[in-house]
Amino acid sequence: MSTAPPAWHASHWQRLQQALEHQRMPHALLLLGQGGLGKRAFAQRLVARLLCRAPQADEACGQCHGCRLRLAETHPDLYRLGLAPNREGKLRSEIVIDQVRAVCEKLTLASQLGGWRVALIDPADALNAAAYNALLKTLEEPPAAALLILLADHPERLPATVRSRCQRVQFQVPVRVEARSWLDAQGLRGDSALALDAAEGNPGLAAVYLREGALPRREAVRSELAQLLAQRADALALAQSWSQDNPAQRLLFAAQWLARELRAHSTGMRGPLAAARTPLQLAQWFEQANRARELLRGPLRSDLVLLDFLSLRNA
Repeated sequence: MSTAPPAWHASHWQRLQQALEHQRMPHALLLLGQGGLGKRAFAQRLVARLLCRAPQADEACGQCHGCRLRLAETHPDLYRLGLAPNREGKLRSEIVIDQVRAVCEKLTLASQLGGWRVALIDPADALNAAAYNALLKTLEEPPAAALLILLADHPERLPATVRSRCQRVQFQVPVRVEARSWLDAQGLRGDSALALDAAEGNPGLAAVYLREGALPRREAVRSELAQLLAQRADALALAQSWSQDNPAQRLLFAAQWLARELRAHSTGMRGPLAAARTPLQLAQWFEQANRARELLRGPLRSDLVLLDFLSLRNA
């Protein structure tokens, strides 16, 4: 398995290293883009470089005092902010104001090792409204030699006031040749090209599909949807079956197949589901697949959510 940084990180890395060399580092970075593109690995690499006392070729040496402390997760100038347990010991669904205040206060103190102080906020899109407001004070009046790194899979949930005060590092789905090369270098078994198709070009997600053996499940969803549309399958039995084996992923695959079927209809081609349905019917079913994925995050029973979706085949 290759541990080299992905090729699509290179331009972002070079730009930040130049800023660091010329003492023009921003006070806050917002790393955004869909999951699977390596934002968190990039952030860890950057943190390592900033806290290293003897960097080599723009990379952390891994051996100095600063690196040893970081690797032991005891570096006094590195602060991590994420979802924390509440009083009942359950993980909160949001980052609260007290957490932000504690970290921002530490950033105002002098560095204990005489270098950068770094606060890593992940997931930044989980900050609640009060926490955002507390963070704004530090973003507006940043302390010297301190860097806030925010990571967000859903940047649209961040208020504009926060986004506008951070330098954006936007991770895009790479070109196919870069994604395929990186995926092949991971040493995973399976069809990397088919995995990339399933992941819509996202190499990290494609790797997850290969590790989990998700591609047969994806093909099963296509076959079962086609049978359902041809009235050769029962919606209730299918809903019960899907609810017992990764229903969220099955709904994602269902939405993908419906989108492909819709695109095929728009060009007069035969789609993967061979559905004798109008584009409007397919679009409605596609939208319901995405609504069902959201509903699965709530308290409703998965089999009922799936039945509601699967019963719309004749909408």
